[in-house]
Parts: sequence; C-alpha cells; structure tokens
Amino acid sequence: MGGQAGMTPSTYSPSPTTHKKKKLPIFDDVDWIRSDGRTFHKCRPAFFRTGAVNAASGSAYAEFANTKVIVSIFGPRESKKALSYSDVGRLNCNVSYTTFSSPNRGQGSDNKDFSTSLHKALEGSIILDSFPKTTVDVFALILESGGSDFPVVVSCASLALADAGIMLYDLVASVSVSSLGKNLLIDPLTEEESYQDGSLLITCMPSRNEVTQLTITGEWSTPKINEAMELCIDACSKLGNVMRSCLKQEAASDAQED
Repeated sequence: MGGQAGMTPSTYSPSPTTHKKKKLPIFDDVDWIRSDGRTFHKCRPAFFRTGAVNAASGSAYAEFANTKVIVSIFGPRESKKALSYSDVGRLNCNVSYTTFSSPNRGQGSDNKDFSTSLHKALEGSIILDSFPKTTVDVFALILESGGSDFPVVVSCASLALADAGIMLYDLVASVSVSSLGKNLLIDPLTEEESYQDGSLLITCMPSRNEVTQLTITGEWSTPKINEAMELCIDACSKLGNVMRSCLKQEAASDAQED
C-alpha cells in the first residue's frame, strides 16, 4: 500500500436485536463504564487516508480504534454484462471480511447483506448520469472487526468514491447507536453490539441534510428513537467534516507535489 500521508485521528462526537443475549451484570448498572473509557455519547477517534491502493481508480483506508476497513474503487468502466442502453451509470458493491478480521471463525467471506445495504446507502449520493453506460465497482474489505463495522465501511467507501473522482452530490457519513437498557451508546464496540437491546443506524449526506438509509432493529420507544436519530445525525455532520478535511489535505498534498 502507498499513497497520501494520513491525518491525525479526529473525534466527531455529537453534542449532548432480534436475537437477544443475556446482558452482563455491568450493563444493568446505569453508571457502568465502557471498556475503552468513552462516555456513552462519545465516538471513537476517526482516522482516514486516501490513495491507499495504487492499482485502483480511487481508494481509502479508515481506522476507528480496532475497526479497520479499506475500500477500492474501479471504474467507471464498461460493464462485462450485456446491458441495454442506459442514460445512467451502474453501481456494484461488495463487502467482505478477511479471514483474520475477527476471533470468530467463518468471517472470511462476502457479506451479502452489507453489500446490498452499502449500495442503498451510496447510490443516492452519486450523480449516476455523469457516467452513462458504464459501471463503478466498490470493493470494501473489513481488515479488523471491532464494532460498528458497517458504518465505517459506508464512510470509507464514500471517501474512496470521492478519491476516484466520481461526481457526488455529497459525501455519505454513517453512525450507529446501540440501546442497552436505559442507555444509548454511540459508535458501539463489538461487545456492546452483542448485548444490545436494539440498534439504530443512519447514513446521510451531511451538507444536504438528507438521510440515505435508516435501519432500526430491536424494541424502541418513540422518544428513544428520536434521541438516537439526533445523536447519529449530529455525529454524521461532524464526521463529514473530518472526511472533507481528509480530501482537502490530499488536494493540498497533490498541489505541493505538482
């Protein structure tokens, strides 16, 4: 891997499941502390770097503590499939885990649910008629699974699309919240996700204030959903600023090289 120098990790905390597992005793305590020391409404430091894969049209690497993702973009290029004429381009997404991404076995494979969800999250942000009759392929690889994997994939993939020069209405940032008892935990770790009562995930275009995808699992009260959505949207806005700063730093670095 090579490419642009990375940014200093940046925080982006907001302003203040169907299969349930028995919660650990600590999760029943209102005053319990998260294993990484964060407060309930504090996100992990976000690190982004573009130009991570030289052979790709564009790429990005994201590291949110123990969650590490790399995304490669190929295209626009003629589709291998015999397609009828279309005035708009096509987007293909593939999300997979490395075999060493998690202590659990069987993770080293494609994740069809993530692939489908990534397509839905990104498609609305792309100006598809800017590359008619061609296809853009998005390959996301989860190098290490540390929690909130999919939101990191979405943000990293959007940054990779921008790095590839794909015309976008806006970047897409994504953040999730876990409900654990009376508490809402933003940007949850794997352990927190495994014991959550429910989860809420938002992908949005922060500058346009548009949500591209909303996913809710588990049992939620209406006030709790509203609070979780506010937390996610606020955090997405700040994460979007971190992502734009990465692109600006890349542009400044390229200008210096020229």
